[in-house]
Amino acid sequence: MVVNGRAKNVTAQVISTLDRILEGSDLFVSRRIEDAREIAQTLVHGQYETVLTGGGDGTFTVMVTEVVREARKRGAALPRFGLLKLGTGNALAWVVGARDIKGGEVDADIRRLCEEAGSRPMRLIEVEGIITPFCGLGADAHVLADYNWVKQHLGATPFKRFSSGPPGYAIASMTRTLPSLLFQGMTQCRAINAGGEAYRVGPHGSVVGRPVYAGEVLYEGPMRLCALSTIPYYGYGFRMFPYAEDRRDRMQLRLSTIKPLEFLYHLKEIWRGEYENPNCLFDFLVEKVAFEFEPKAPFQVGGDARGERARLEVGLSPTPIELVDFYAPPRSEADFE
Repeated sequence: MVVNGRAKNVTAQVISTLDRILEGSDLFVSRRIEDAREIAQTLVHGQYETVLTGGGDGTFTVMVTEVVREARKRGAALPRFGLLKLGTGNALAWVVGARDIKGGEVDADIRRLCEEAGSRPMRLIEVEGIITPFCGLGADAHVLADYNWVKQHLGATPFKRFSSGPPGYAIASMTRTLPSLLFQGMTQCRAINAGGEAYRVGPHGSVVGRPVYAGEVLYEGPMRLCALSTIPYYGYGFRMFPYAEDRRDRMQLRLSTIKPLEFLYHLKEIWRGEYENPNCLFDFLVEKVAFEFEPKAPFQVGGDARGERARLEVGLSPTPIELVDFYAPPRSEADFE
């Protein structure tokens, strides 16, 4: 098991508990990207069958990227991956049914992961060599940067308990992100299909118009948000990508020009993935896309800020992974032989 030593819910007590529960197995605590690379080398060389990550979406993204990179280099088989909900965002936890871990539930959750849960193949996104469930530019990366600012500035005050998680995101959005977007012009975006046939998605997931072929422009115009995902959720159950699982050979691209006040007015519908407005939401199912932005747009991968980008290419990863999924049929006795 690989635990992010800096994750929100990873304390010395949690690490001690995990070490006790995993008697006979290996526990790795990663605090730097260099640690993740060394751990990945050990995991691939040791031919581990299952790798559990303890942290948020960022922890999962880092470890999957490093393990896949090492496996490709060696021509080795990949382990299956599972996750414990110990971080902040945990979008993947909503997809695979991982529960919040409270007190003594750590033991039960790990046993479920190792002994009961089934698994299923999953395709992820690959961008700049990083393998991740989702990435985004514009408003979502802006919120992330503002959230980090709130954590930094409230973390050492009596209001520390409001600095992270949903309260931290709410404070960041309401006091920093939305006010700045009210007075900020939109970024110009050009999205070109760089892969197989792409499709515009309309109301209720219907396909609109003809396929868009490689080299053709998918979208050209202003954007407040440009995001891609192979899973429906951002963190906290925010169903940002309602069509992400419609096709296993495509990811969902969502571009939006929605105004801040309209976003607030329709927040419940947007959160549930039910908001449909072709005047400000532009959804596509794509295999690979090349983007150009003017001016540069803030960029996030798996919930981690990555600076700004003027150009970017995002594709569906050619390497599927096997992911532990509590919604999948339980493992049979044959799986343990």
